Amino acid sequence: MAEENKKSGGISRRSFLKGLGGGVAGAATLSPTGLLSEETTKAILGPQAETLSGSQKIQLKINGKTSSVTVEPRTTLLSALRNQLELTGSKEVCDRGQCGACTVNIDGKTQLSCMTLAVDARGKKITTVEGLAQGDELTAVQQAFVEKDALMCGFCTPGFVMSATALLKQNPSPNMDEIKKGVSGNLCRCGTYPKVFEAIDAAAKKMRKGG
Repeated sequence: MAEENKKSGGISRRSFLKGLGGGVAGAATLSPTGLLSEETTKAILGPQAETLSGSQKIQLKINGKTSSVTVEPRTTLLSALRNQLELTGSKEVCDRGQCGACTVNIDGKTQLSCMTLAVDARGKKITTVEGLAQGDELTAVQQAFVEKDALMCGFCTPGFVMSATALLKQNPSPNMDEIKKGVSGNLCRCGTYPKVFEAIDAAAKKMRKGG
C-alpha cells in the first residue's frame, strides 16, 4: 500500500496526519497569546468565531437583574455565580457535568453551570435556585421538598429543585416514570430518591389545584 502511494505520488494516511499535526504545532509555537493563533482559530471554527483573551467585564442577566462580572474565557458560569455574585445555591460538587448539583435554567432549559462558560451565557436569561421564590414565599416545588423531607445533606437539593421546576413547567401532570426521567441527571449520594420523587409528585398535584 505504501509502495503504491509512493509510485502514484499520493500520500498515506500517516503522512497526512503527521503534516496536520505539524501545522497545528507550528501555529501553537508561533502564537504569542495562546495555543492557537487568531487566524488558525477562525480557519477551524469559521469567520464568525470570537477570539477572547485575558480578563474582561461582561454582563449577565440573572434572576431578572443584570450583573457585571470580570471573567476569563475559561471561567465557568458556576464560578462566576458563586465566586463573584455570591449566588451559592448552585453547588460545585463534581465539576464535570455528572451530578447535576449546579443545575440552572438558561432561556427556559436546564443547563449545567459547571459545563457552561460564563461568556456563552451573555444575552441569555439565567435563573438560579435563588430566583425561584417570591420573597419569603416558597414555590410549590420548594415547599414540597420541605414538607416531604426530601433532603439530607442538601448539596444536591438545589439541582433537584431546578430540574423538577423545569419538568413541571413542561409537563404539569407527570407520572412517576416521567418524574424519574425528569431528574435523571441529578444524583443524590445520600439516597433520598423516594422522598424526592414523592415531593415532585406532591408539588405537581398542588400546582394543578392552583397552589
